[in-house]
Amino acid sequence: MGHRASPQHSDPRDVPVETVFAALADPVRLAIVRQLAGSEDWSRACGSFDVPVGKAGLSHHFTVLREAGLVEQRDEGARRVNRLRRDEVERHFPGLWRLALATGD
Repeated sequence: MGHRASPQHSDPRDVPVETVFAALADPVRLAIVRQLAGSEDWSRACGSFDVPVGKAGLSHHFTVLREAGLVEQRDEGARRVNRLRRDEVERHFPGLWRLALATGD
């Protein structure tokens, strides 16, 4: 079994707000973010999300979210686990999480 490369992360300070908005504009990525928001940090493996895409599509969506500085991932054995970068994003984009996580109910 080959070793996969560790995920690369963007610092929210280095990400244009347009990139963040574009990442959150996709319904699958927004669903991932909302599911992560309801979970403890590092408790959700990539395959545990209820989204209508396959493994390759899910990998792409996580790449977009990492590049937008919204999520952080780390490998724990064979699993890749995730967390929202709540504090870092809130510092650089105040109010973003409140807006992104609002369900419109």
